[in-house]
Amino acid sequence: MSLLTKLGTFEFLTKYSFYVELNLGWNDSDAYFLECQGFTRTQDVIEICEVTSQKWADASKGKPVITKLPGNAKSGNIILRKGLTVSKNYWDWFEEVEAGKWKDKRKNIYMAIYNQERNERARFLLNGAWPTSYKISDFDANSHEIAIEEMEIAFEEFQREDPRVMGYF
Repeated sequence: MSLLTKLGTFEFLTKYSFYVELNLGWNDSDAYFLECQGFTRTQDVIEICEVTSQKWADASKGKPVITKLPGNAKSGNIILRKGLTVSKNYWDWFEEVEAGKWKDKRKNIYMAIYNQERNERARFLLNGAWPTSYKISDFDANSHEIAIEEMEIAFEEFQREDPRVMGYF
C-alpha cells in the first residue's frame, strides 16, 4: 500500500466541531454545550517484585525483578459547560441525584466529533452518567459575557464507537 493511500485514511479532527447528546427526558433544546473536557481513560499499573534464584552482585539472596502488569481500568469525570438559560433541567437532575435517586437518574451521554465537511467521524459513549457537581459562573456588572452553567459528571463506562459500523457515515 502506498504512503498516499495510507494518508487518505488518516484525518485530523478539530476540537471545535462536536456535539454532546444528553437526554434528560425533557425538552433538550437548551443543551448546546460550549465546552466539554476531562475525557480520560486510564489503567492502573500493578508492580510485582520477585526475587529470582540468580545471585546479584554481593547480595546473599537472589536478584530482585520487578514485573509490571495491567490493573483496573477507570475513567475520569467530564465537565460540560453551556450557556445558563432559564431552564432548570440540569439543576433538577443534580437535585434528584443528590436526593438519592441516582440509580434511576443515570444517563447515557454521546459525544460526536465532526470533520471539516461536518461529517461525523468519531463517536464516544459514556454509560451510567450522573452529576457530581453543579456550578454557575461568577457574575460581574462590568462584564458582557454570557453566564455559564457547569456540571461535573461521573460515568461508569467509556467506549469509543466506530461511526462507520454504527452507520453514521
